[in-house]
Amino acid sequence: MQYRHLGKSGLRVSALSLGSWITYHNQVDAKLAAEMLAAAFDAGVNFFDNAEAYALGKSEEIMGAALRQLGWPRLNYIVSTKFFWGIDRSVPAERAVNRRDTLNRKYLMQAIDGSLKRLGLEHVDLVYCHRPDPTTPVEEAARAMNDIIVAGKALYWGTSEWPAEAIRTAWQLADRHGWHKPLMEQPQYHLFHRKRVEVEYAPLYGEIGLGLTTWSPLASGLLTGKYRAGIPAGSRGAMDNMAFMRGNLTDAARNAAVARLEPIAAELGGTLAQLAVAWAARNEHVSTVITGASSREQLASNLGAMALVERLTPEVLARIDAVTAALAD
Repeated sequence: MQYRHLGKSGLRVSALSLGSWITYHNQVDAKLAAEMLAAAFDAGVNFFDNAEAYALGKSEEIMGAALRQLGWPRLNYIVSTKFFWGIDRSVPAERAVNRRDTLNRKYLMQAIDGSLKRLGLEHVDLVYCHRPDPTTPVEEAARAMNDIIVAGKALYWGTSEWPAEAIRTAWQLADRHGWHKPLMEQPQYHLFHRKRVEVEYAPLYGEIGLGLTTWSPLASGLLTGKYRAGIPAGSRGAMDNMAFMRGNLTDAARNAAVARLEPIAAELGGTLAQLAVAWAARNEHVSTVITGASSREQLASNLGAMALVERLTPEVLARIDAVTAALAD
């Protein structure tokens, strides 16, 4: 395993990390979560990603139960959570004082307490604003995130899927007021979705030292090749709550490109999935690639991608680009 600094901080994160979106509660219970956390940790993974919205809080509860079972020293691992959508569905959003889809101060200051309770932790290491909120001033959200850190409930804060200009604005406001600045961004990044990381955010790496904890290196499974003949039973795409993904997963042009990547992966001694994960991890601006898994076998396969990173020579990368770049957004 490689370890990289998270942005300009002194915190070192494993180049591959383990996330819980979709899998925890839907496919993974606390027992299996503990087994996979242990296997990932043994392989050198030190960062485990979560969010309050994942399974409406159940994902945090499962991760918390697994961490208690494992009993690791708190210094030895990194946990994150993210806030924006909320989890309370008992009151219609239009009537709720603390409405959903928000980053207002009332919501954020309560959300962190809820996450810590579900995780069973005194603090999270990383906390994110899970999406931008056009109805709340950036200054209000940035100050609330600073206050969460000052209160000792989180150590670093960042954003997820924010436009570059909003990240820059938040950083400048924090710098002006002496607040803790946003350190990291969590964007989607894979062979078919790369322009935000490679173009839009490019100035921020030098300007503010932005670090990246990227998600969906397999494009929700598209880059494994499993969707070339449609939606297989038991796959992520077959889940009712993932129906919105099916159009992308069955895209004919992208699936044809995936088929053309298979011999490249074989030449490197890996699978399609390992090639895709390694491709994301090879980016010097990516601090960690968040992987997901619903079984120990899948986890082991993903972690095997590290062996391919050094084999991605300029020539190999050019071959990969020739297949995928025209289809990327």
